[in-house]
Amino acid sequence: MKPLQQKLSQYTLPQEAKAKGVYPYFTPISSEQNTEVIVSGKKMLMFGSNSYLGLTNHPKIKEAAKAAIDKYGTGCAGSPFLNGTLDIHVQLQDELAEFLGKDGVLLFSAGFQANSGTIPCVTGRKDYLIYDELDHASIMEGKLITFATTLKYKHNNMEDLERQLQKLPLEAVKLVVTDGVFSMEGDVAPIDKMVELCNKYQATLMVDEAHGLGVFGREGRGACDHFNMLPNVEMIMGTFSKSLASIGGFLAADKETINFLKHNIRPYIFTASIAPAATAAVLAAMKIMRSEPERQQALWDNTHYALKCYKDLGFEIGHTQSPIVPLFIRDADKTFMATRMIFDAGVFVTPVVPPAVPSQDTLIRFAIMATHTHQQIDFAIEQIYQVFKKLQIL
Repeated sequence: MKPLQQKLSQYTLPQEAKAKGVYPYFTPISSEQNTEVIVSGKKMLMFGSNSYLGLTNHPKIKEAAKAAIDKYGTGCAGSPFLNGTLDIHVQLQDELAEFLGKDGVLLFSAGFQANSGTIPCVTGRKDYLIYDELDHASIMEGKLITFATTLKYKHNNMEDLERQLQKLPLEAVKLVVTDGVFSMEGDVAPIDKMVELCNKYQATLMVDEAHGLGVFGREGRGACDHFNMLPNVEMIMGTFSKSLASIGGFLAADKETINFLKHNIRPYIFTASIAPAATAAVLAAMKIMRSEPERQQALWDNTHYALKCYKDLGFEIGHTQSPIVPLFIRDADKTFMATRMIFDAGVFVTPVVPPAVPSQDTLIRFAIMATHTHQQIDFAIEQIYQVFKKLQIL
């Protein structure tokens, strides 16, 4: 065996979990993403999805995707830089830019690329990147790639952020990057305070709206809009794989930033464009999101209902302010065991362990959709409660 294969063969954690019967990943689903899914021929309640508005099976979105295949085919066979720009890509860019009040938008084939590609592209050797310690893995990937000096601040701690900014030259390029809604903990960045600090210290603010879009703000414009800070946040990243029922990502910014990025960012220039069907699905989902505000209201009704239930039963759910409910367990083995037992009870939830969270913060992530019923929420919470009691987590 060669040295590389010898090194990789020593990674046996998945095999160990499978031997214990608690391996929770790569579960094949044989149905659409809905409040109920089919796993191994059986119905399960889905509380592990990011489809916050419940649009992934909407007939109008499916029709739009099918029509796009009929017109454009199944792929673009090239990057946006060369032959891969379609008129519907331009339409989506323009609609997103108008929606967010920015000069322009770049589309990416994956949301991960939008963060991991943009951050090292706009920051260099003499620049500074300042990030929240609980930022998404795609932001952390950008941090690893950049040549800039990187500084970490404590989660949502504005005093610590200011301490980091105070260290730096006023005239230096400084990029502050945060999740708008944190994908595991469900809490929200204090974007209004961050704008104030960034203006004070001449830093540029970039907010990841992957889990804020469709959930917060007017017509689902996101957490920045929730704080009335949309015009004051220079760079907004988002994804299409959550509320917008498709795949891909984007970056919205001023015309100078977009002009620089579209000619310099390697993951954009050297990756094939978003497929026509996915692009058409986003356009249709945006139209539904904006024209049916009752979906966003239903999502928040369900969220408030579930949060009250969990609090009344004594669950530890941290500081969540969103449809993402972290059920803290703080023990990796119990987290995997609880996930398996809840799964066997007919509820699909997801375990969160390092490196997604620190080892002392392992949790089960319970995600709410606008289309869940209170009856479904009640059933799921009761099953989880019984498992937590049995494992002496509560």
